Amino acid sequence: MTATDRLVARTTGGLLGGRTDGATTVWRGIRYAAPPSGAMRWRAPAPGAPWQGIADAGAFGPAAPQNPNPAVPLGPDIHVSEDCLFLNVRTPSNVGPGDGLPVMVWVHGGAYTFGSASQPLFDGRSLVEAGEVVLVTINYRLGGLGFAELGGFATAEDRVDGNLALRDVLLALEWVQENARAFGGDPERVTVFGESAGGGLVTTLLATPSAEGLFARAIAQSSPVSSVYELDRAREVGARLLRELGAADLAAARARSAQEVVDAAARVYAAVPAEEPGVIPFAPAVDGELVPEHPIAVLREGRGLRVPLLIGTNRDEATLFKYMKSPLMPITEPTITAMFRAMAAERPDAELPSRAQVLDAYEGVRHRALGLGIARDIGFRMPTVWAAEGHARIAPVHLYRFDRTTPMLELLGIGATHASELPYLWGELDGGRKDPTFLLGGRRRGREVSRRMQERWTAFAHGRSPDAAGAPDWSRYDAEGRATLVIDAEDRIVPDLDGELRRGWGDEVLAFR
Repeated sequence: MTATDRLVARTTGGLLGGRTDGATTVWRGIRYAAPPSGAMRWRAPAPGAPWQGIADAGAFGPAAPQNPNPAVPLGPDIHVSEDCLFLNVRTPSNVGPGDGLPVMVWVHGGAYTFGSASQPLFDGRSLVEAGEVVLVTINYRLGGLGFAELGGFATAEDRVDGNLALRDVLLALEWVQENARAFGGDPERVTVFGESAGGGLVTTLLATPSAEGLFARAIAQSSPVSSVYELDRAREVGARLLRELGAADLAAARARSAQEVVDAAARVYAAVPAEEPGVIPFAPAVDGELVPEHPIAVLREGRGLRVPLLIGTNRDEATLFKYMKSPLMPITEPTITAMFRAMAAERPDAELPSRAQVLDAYEGVRHRALGLGIARDIGFRMPTVWAAEGHARIAPVHLYRFDRTTPMLELLGIGATHASELPYLWGELDGGRKDPTFLLGGRRRGREVSRRMQERWTAFAHGRSPDAAGAPDWSRYDAEGRATLVIDAEDRIVPDLDGELRRGWGDEVLAFR
């Protein structure tokens, strides 16, 4: 096989012409679903149509409709469109069909409202070169177009589907199963991985029966595991979206432009957490069908899909939300108090921890940092620990906490905040002129942290223990040792890292936040 031959991939839809940079080959803008617009808005995705000839796969497809966000650059020359269900594949250039490399499928984050597979951070060349993997990055529908639950407005003549973004991811994973071999991948060795909202979709997939067989391993980074709606609440948000659109029914809502839906969803996105601290407006929903039960309950009870899981969070998750003045996380005393009251009102039968019991877990924490700690732990850390403990009863689990930061991020009071692990994982430590991360040093150490993370993540995808050269072996997490990897300038293994938090928060699953 010549280098030119490797640029053409034969998929179930037709031939695709890619590009090579020498070390890797990449195919961009591959359609995996028909346009979800017009009558297909708020409907389950349908497979894309086949084509004749060699389709050019040299450019990214459009990003999902969203308002511009300086914190989430979509990439140069990227526009948004409802016709957004595209994916991208990158492989080592010396790989051909049937070579059987593990496949890693990336689900981006962005609070279920922002982001795209085209983000420069997710270029993937470094990860593919370091790990000898086939990398797939996917788009899915966002915000009011991807997470609105509008079943209450459906009629026999005008139907809708729910959990649309999750359905998009499932269809993309089906595409991977059908086409992995064309790119040198092994469909039986697929790892789905994601961060933040992407991590939330990954943990939801673990509680989605129809996802069985679509992936063999899972990685969830900073997953808001428990931020999944009950259907009634999700439909309340959907009704609110239609009111903001000024639409009395689905036909009127479909007549609105995608930008009008995005703008209406933005107003809902701002209002809901201001009224209900700790509640994110758009997220997966427990619909009783695709997602039969709440994912955190399923995982805590050891009833998820029996696949190995690598899961963890960052040490200072909540500082980014404070820095950005985001309403999504309750940080102040009034909002935390309101959240505890809402928890008690919504779960009157549950033995929830008292405020005093929770505060015992933060002995020695400065008062001004207390809210950040509580927000971090109820939003990310404790649901992650509960999920790890339950899932470890049925499959191998590796738990981590990312502590690595730089002098500049410490000076800014940000530390190892939400998403700060991403540049290390993707090997993209040069964030551009406006990135302050390494202004006071730390880049050399950062490259070593990046090397180890890439080794660990890709070793896991290969089916090996997620260990790295020159670093401690990463033991499986279980109820006896609770071994946790702390990722820092030098990695270390800590037994029961979260012991005080577990005792403070207790074992009750907060399955409604």
